[in-house]
Amino acid sequence: MTMPVVTAIAPKRIGILGGTFDPVHIGHLRGALEVADALALDELRLTPSARPPHRDTPQVSARDRLAMVECAVAGVAPLVVDARELQRDKPSYTIDTLELMRAELAADAQVFLLLGWDAFCGLPTWHRWEELLQHCHILVLQRPDADSEPPDALRNLLAARSVSDPLALKGPSGQIAFVWQTPLAVSATQIRQLLASGKSVRFLVPDAVLAYIDAHGLYRASN
Repeated sequence: MTMPVVTAIAPKRIGILGGTFDPVHIGHLRGALEVADALALDELRLTPSARPPHRDTPQVSARDRLAMVECAVAGVAPLVVDARELQRDKPSYTIDTLELMRAELAADAQVFLLLGWDAFCGLPTWHRWEELLQHCHILVLQRPDADSEPPDALRNLLAARSVSDPLALKGPSGQIAFVWQTPLAVSATQIRQLLASGKSVRFLVPDAVLAYIDAHGLYRASN
């Protein structure tokens, strides 16, 4: 009698990209899509932060920022929106978000936290930062123009935990890899300044996001 073939189910691969998304723009979205494709992620969750501890207060409401991200990723698999940080009445600590996500996922699920180079260099100032790798791998989005050195606190961590090939990251968490990004010189600050001065931001944000900004009069000088 032939035995049935049991196919092993591959662990889920989940990416997380946090930010104020004030507003979400093509730099965020293109970078997210490139990583999702390169690492064959099942899902890449854009996670808007409510009260980011390391950033200035967002210019528009959490509701508007969430709505813009939802407009931006509608129908663009595997990008999805995770709104949990906006539902917490306290600062958006990444470690809390990771612990909550981990509790919902299978133990073998691979979680990848995407960080820009500047955010990565600032890790030693984050709340409980040394625990992050217990819950995820870290993918540093390295643009060709990022030539600064990491702080001393991160050098030993990089020496112990970094892997040269992001596709070689093993297990659910614990390692760091660098992912090269197409350099898109777009920033939310630049977009807000253009809008405040009445200039067009077409092609810097998705059309659906631009329509939302226009419909709600966001970022105008009068705001």
